[in-house]
Amino acid sequence: MTSETVKNFWQAYARKNNLPLEPTPPAWMFGDGTEEMADRLGNLVVKGLKTGTCAAHCIHEIENEPIPKVNDYEIVLDGRNDPLVIIKYTKVELVKMNEVTEAFAKSEGEGDLSYDYWYSAHERFFTWELGQYGRTFTPDLLLVCQTIEVVETYSL
Repeated sequence: MTSETVKNFWQAYARKNNLPLEPTPPAWMFGDGTEEMADRLGNLVVKGLKTGTCAAHCIHEIENEPIPKVNDYEIVLDGRNDPLVIIKYTKVELVKMNEVTEAFAKSEGEGDLSYDYWYSAHERFFTWELGQYGRTFTPDLLLVCQTIEVVETYSL
């Protein structure tokens, strides 16, 4: 169910840009479902530091969630499920985790922006996430690597 605030945010943007009012694009928060992680990663997007994100391809399959496509819109939420930004996908690639480039790792905007930080943090996250489904992390885990641009920032 989409909150009225999220729906209104989308519809205002859609009207301004001659886009369909319905359906409202998917709205979600980054991370592990905790308020802290959603806020931390969402704020990196708002600040323009996070222009890339990735997800395990197999999780998309398990959760029957479509893979984003270039030019798709989605709404990023904070840890309280309030809208932060509308994003648009500018690039979507399937890449094995151990083949992710340093440039993409840096685009995620986390930690010291190094590849080593990115790999370590994502290995921990994917080990945890895959474990929820009885799966095991491997270095050749297929990822959906997505490059995003913020097209609208929410303001009260």
